[in-house]
Amino acid sequence: MGAPVRRIPTGVADFDSIIKGGMPTGSVVLLLGELGAGQVEFALTSAAKLSLVKEHPESSDYFLGQSAKGNYLPERICYITFSRSKEEILQEISASFNVDFYDAFEKTVVFKDFSSLYFKHSVVPSSWAGERTSVFDEQVDGNILESLVTFLDENAPNSLVIIDSITDLVVNAKIDIFDLVSVLRGMQRIAKKWGGIVYLVLTRDILDEMKQRMVMDSVDGALVFEWSKFHHSSKRQRYLYVEKFMSILPHLDKERIARFATVVTAQSGLVVIDTERVG
Repeated sequence: MGAPVRRIPTGVADFDSIIKGGMPTGSVVLLLGELGAGQVEFALTSAAKLSLVKEHPESSDYFLGQSAKGNYLPERICYITFSRSKEEILQEISASFNVDFYDAFEKTVVFKDFSSLYFKHSVVPSSWAGERTSVFDEQVDGNILESLVTFLDENAPNSLVIIDSITDLVVNAKIDIFDLVSVLRGMQRIAKKWGGIVYLVLTRDILDEMKQRMVMDSVDGALVFEWSKFHHSSKRQRYLYVEKFMSILPHLDKERIARFATVVTAQSGLVVIDTERVG
């Protein structure tokens, strides 16, 4: 037998219990989803619950479940955005989740907002994009992908990193999709040395099928989030399934699990409420 795989819990306890406690460290994971289908809520749930447990280790069983026992907690949690401010993210958490989630996220998460660089050469005025906190924070004529790489080199080792979202990058006319894919491929390689987890949020069908496949081929794993209508009803249900992940799919195949039905609650964030099995 090989060495045991070190894992970081996702914070979605019923999902973690089936994938042996969490995501293998060193993984770059694509969270690909339809609008509002749960990919952002998954990322926020992970960040908030891991923040809570880092602040209150005795609460691990309650927030992460029994399957997370003995698994690795990241040294830091980083949340990267390109067009959304920290205040906007916190406002979203405040409106969606309970005050404990909000407080833990606000206190613990290292937030990096690249908005001023992202909007630098656009028609968006600098007053809308936000003021830079330091003249050294982002170079005036800096390349956003280079700046992202620099930040990751300094902060990603042994960390959970959420990039929300690469949708912003793929729709930016000044960012070449092939350059982005090259960065993702390099990220996948170096992530094995970083020893943490990187989540990449991407809205489904923003890219054409070929380019979306290029992005998916550049990561270790892909979780897909989608809406589906109930039979004979106009009501819709969120679902999560694993599209790609060599170290996770065997556990799902063994349990014959096709996908997970999910809901988002103020008390618990994104939660698995049911599993659909094959056959």
